[in-house]
Amino acid sequence: MAFVPTRQIGLATLLMVLVIQPVLAAPAPFYLWQSRVSGKFICKQVSPGEGWVRFSGPFEDGGCRKALPPNY
Repeated sequence: MAFVPTRQIGLATLLMVLVIQPVLAAPAPFYLWQSRVSGKFICKQVSPGEGWVRFSGPFEDGGCRKALPPNY
């Protein structure tokens, strides 16, 4: 059994995480937001701020047209 220094194991683990993580990453879903003031709708990935409520989603695209599964 060959001896593998702890430093090499740590480096190998770090490299595996750095290589695998981008493969597992996915873009954030889009949601349809409605203004409490004007009632207008916009499609954003994050809340536009106070005065907006999430109306529907998640969606795959920036136009909020392609719905994603509810458990996404």
